[in-house]
Amino acid sequence: MSQSYNRGLIEDFSRWREFEAGMWAWIFHKFTGWVLIGYLFTHIAVLSTAIPASGAETAVLQAGNDVYTQTIVSLEGLLLVRILEVGLLAVAVFHMLNGARLLLVDLGVGLESQDKSFYASLILTGAITVASVPTFIAGAF
Repeated sequence: MSQSYNRGLIEDFSRWREFEAGMWAWIFHKFTGWVLIGYLFTHIAVLSTAIPASGAETAVLQAGNDVYTQTIVSLEGLLLVRILEVGLLAVAVFHMLNGARLLLVDLGVGLESQDKSFYASLILTGAITVASVPTFIAGAF
């Protein structure tokens, strides 16, 4: 006869302290995936404002006076958009690194050191994001 295991109540929100690296990797991977899907739909909605520019004359497009170019220039001038781009980079880099880590784990590489590879992907994501901040913020001022 098998033993039962008391997993606690569903409403017990203090259990997050018991999560190990694998659970946090799963949560972050799902969260970043949903953020990337949300960004994709937002990106398509914003860039769809360029549809009127498709019928514009070539001279207007070359001068940069079309709707698409003006939309992009106005958005890139906002500091909030620059900060959100840094966040998007962090989300995309983590999702990519964690996905590669999961692929290696599924192939049987690094099964014993999953927590170390998760922490390494977090550290590498932070390093890449911090190193890219000057590039993203430079044009906002």
